[in-house]
Amino acid sequence: MEKKRSNFSGGIGFVLAAAGSAVGLGNLWRFPYLAAQYGGGVFILVYIILAVTFGFALLTAEIAIGRKTGLSPVLAYKKLDKRFSFLGYVAIIVPVIIVPYYCVIGGWVTKYITVYATGLASEAAGDAYFDNFISNPVSPMIFFLIFMIISVIIVMLGVKNGIENLSKFLMPILLIISVGISIYALTLPGASEGVAYYLIPDFSKFSLMTVAAACGQLFYSLSIAMGIMITYGSYTKKNVNLSKSINQIEIFDTAVALLAGLMVVPAVYVFSGESGLSDSGPGLMFITLPKVFEQMPGGNIIGLFFFILVFFAAITSSISIIEAIVSSIMDKFKLSRNISCFIVIGICLLLGIPSSLGNGLWENVKILGMDFLTFFDFISNSILMPIVALFTCILVGWVIKPKAITDEVTRNGEKFARKKLFNIMIKYIAPIFLIIILITSTLSQFGIIKM
Repeated sequence: MEKKRSNFSGGIGFVLAAAGSAVGLGNLWRFPYLAAQYGGGVFILVYIILAVTFGFALLTAEIAIGRKTGLSPVLAYKKLDKRFSFLGYVAIIVPVIIVPYYCVIGGWVTKYITVYATGLASEAAGDAYFDNFISNPVSPMIFFLIFMIISVIIVMLGVKNGIENLSKFLMPILLIISVGISIYALTLPGASEGVAYYLIPDFSKFSLMTVAAACGQLFYSLSIAMGIMITYGSYTKKNVNLSKSINQIEIFDTAVALLAGLMVVPAVYVFSGESGLSDSGPGLMFITLPKVFEQMPGGNIIGLFFFILVFFAAITSSISIIEAIVSSIMDKFKLSRNISCFIVIGICLLLGIPSSLGNGLWENVKILGMDFLTFFDFISNSILMPIVALFTCILVGWVIKPKAITDEVTRNGEKFARKKLFNIMIKYIAPIFLIIILITSTLSQFGIIKM
């Protein structure tokens, strides 16, 4: 049992760890697709506006709650107001559901690194390669276990020695690789047309769904409503400038999201046309892009670096999700870090095995018409996360009042330039957005509306 709560070494350690959590698969396989679908520059403009308003408000609230209480989500909400004890448990269910299938997808990424590292890129570009891989009952399970074990070992090393040190090492490399691949993609013949498609606003594609899609993307991009930022906030020293740190996290995360688009959209547009951007998620990452790399000069090397980049993004996110669970178990049950990590391994195996086999042996087993992985993703991202965020807004905006948060942000005399914006967003505007996200994402999943 840890007698004294762990801390990040300082502001830089906190920012890089939080940015590592925020920069995940959502940035790299979801943002480019949404930008292409919703009018390029229009979606990017809407996303940036929402990131510095809606996303900023929720990010600030969660980090400040963590530092103010010095507790993980399962106890932090209770300390603020006992009537909101339930919210701590709902918040921790989110990472419990997410981490098993996230490790499954992380395993897929790990597999593709080995494919490109061993010179099998041409095979990966085959029409049925990905489908054959995920339908195999053994191979995806092996890579799932590899990715999960790596993630858990890092968390076992602790906040400073594990999470912070890894983030300090990987995040600069991730940024360098992102910039490098983006520059290379921009040098491809015809890339300028893809850049124009990505960046020039197409206002004819703007609608309420553009706003809803951008709002939903913020959950993926900023790691909000998962208990992660409360956990990381609880590890942040009292002398760290929260306002400055939050600005840096926003900038880092948004920059990587924009770079993801520059890496993916122009290249796919050049070699596959606009139709190549119609896939999102696994389809774009593991089917479309390998075909693009196969046609691209030096594509094997670019493909290897791309999947290394994706692995770095996935691993820094997975350790943050695991840490949110581990921290809550340690706080609630007073268990050691290692025992808590072994409990997480059990959770990953319990829910991760169905997520992996749901594309093969158990492909005929459906929940509400969805395979296990899709169902877990729907429940966590489309239902629970908006609910957690909505009740957090109610708690902060109307129960403990925004002043409780703004006082924490400015506890060392720092300026909080967006204080008035925070107050308005957390009380009035963010709850409206969250209700819209909850409704539209649910209707979209069942095909009632198209996102």
